[in-house]
Amino acid sequence: MSPPLFLKPLQHLGFAWFAMVMGLCGLSLAWHRASAFWGDAAVLVSAMWGVVAASALSALMLATALRLWWFPEMVRADLKHPVSHVFVAALPASWVLMASVGAVHWGFSTWADILWMLGSAGLLGVSGVVVLSWFRSDRSQDRFWLGMTPALFIPVVGNVLPALAGVGLGHPVWAAVQFGLAALLWPVAWGLIGWRILRLGMWPQRLLPLTFITVAPPSVLALSGLNLGLPQALVLGLWCLALLFFLGSAGVARGILKQAFGMPFWGMSFPLAAFAALSLALSLGDARAQHWALSGLFLVTVLIAWLLLATLVGVWQGRLLVPEPSVP
Repeated sequence: MSPPLFLKPLQHLGFAWFAMVMGLCGLSLAWHRASAFWGDAAVLVSAMWGVVAASALSALMLATALRLWWFPEMVRADLKHPVSHVFVAALPASWVLMASVGAVHWGFSTWADILWMLGSAGLLGVSGVVVLSWFRSDRSQDRFWLGMTPALFIPVVGNVLPALAGVGLGHPVWAAVQFGLAALLWPVAWGLIGWRILRLGMWPQRLLPLTFITVAPPSVLALSGLNLGLPQALVLGLWCLALLFFLGSAGVARGILKQAFGMPFWGMSFPLAAFAALSLALSLGDARAQHWALSGLFLVTVLIAWLLLATLVGVWQGRLLVPEPSVP
């Protein structure tokens, strides 16, 4: 039986769309950090963005279920694509982050605990599949190296996300294990990406926004490390690394601005929100640092609000749910 006509655009809704939920959750968590400066007003803004994230997650889960039912061949194609397959990790990552938003606002709850466990286990599973693929693939072929973009950090270093709420939800050991795995695989992923750049050059222009994903690993490692008791000096060192990657990523901003909006733009959202949250966490007691951190949060909020508006307009105009190029 053929799918209804109005559902046909869903065949092009890839797992990368869940990066939107990651960005919205990241912004909610960053605003909650701002409650140390702006009190209940920041908590209210955080809750508002959390509701937006939950709405986006619910809509995307329904759309993904419909896509899996009506267009299973498109889902299989995503899983085999050299670049798109790593975005599968954005689904469990969004669950973990949604649970984290719930935990910071309402503490322990059954739904947050279940969502956190499902997401954490999902991240671990996707990471295992991705790492195994490194050994099973023919590394002499360019197709393998096409997949070595900063998006690789989502499944590989995404294991650091469970530590954001794992301690509060009663899973400190589980969170610490995945934190350690992320810390181990982060330099490995960088080595693969660096070799790809030497072999094939930078990723295509339409994927340039993904460059900002490099900011996420040190930012989230530091935020999670605060929960796990990492030394302050190490956390500050990770912040400096995040700043370095941010400045390096800013070098591709001109290439990004030349493009029409597309879903890869959401690759900037969560990393910048995480960096803003880390900056806020480290600025306590320093008025000048607080000023810069709060200014950064405001700019990230404007960016994500624009991304959300551009997405809604793009869906309405039929410009986003369209076929992607067959090669990255």
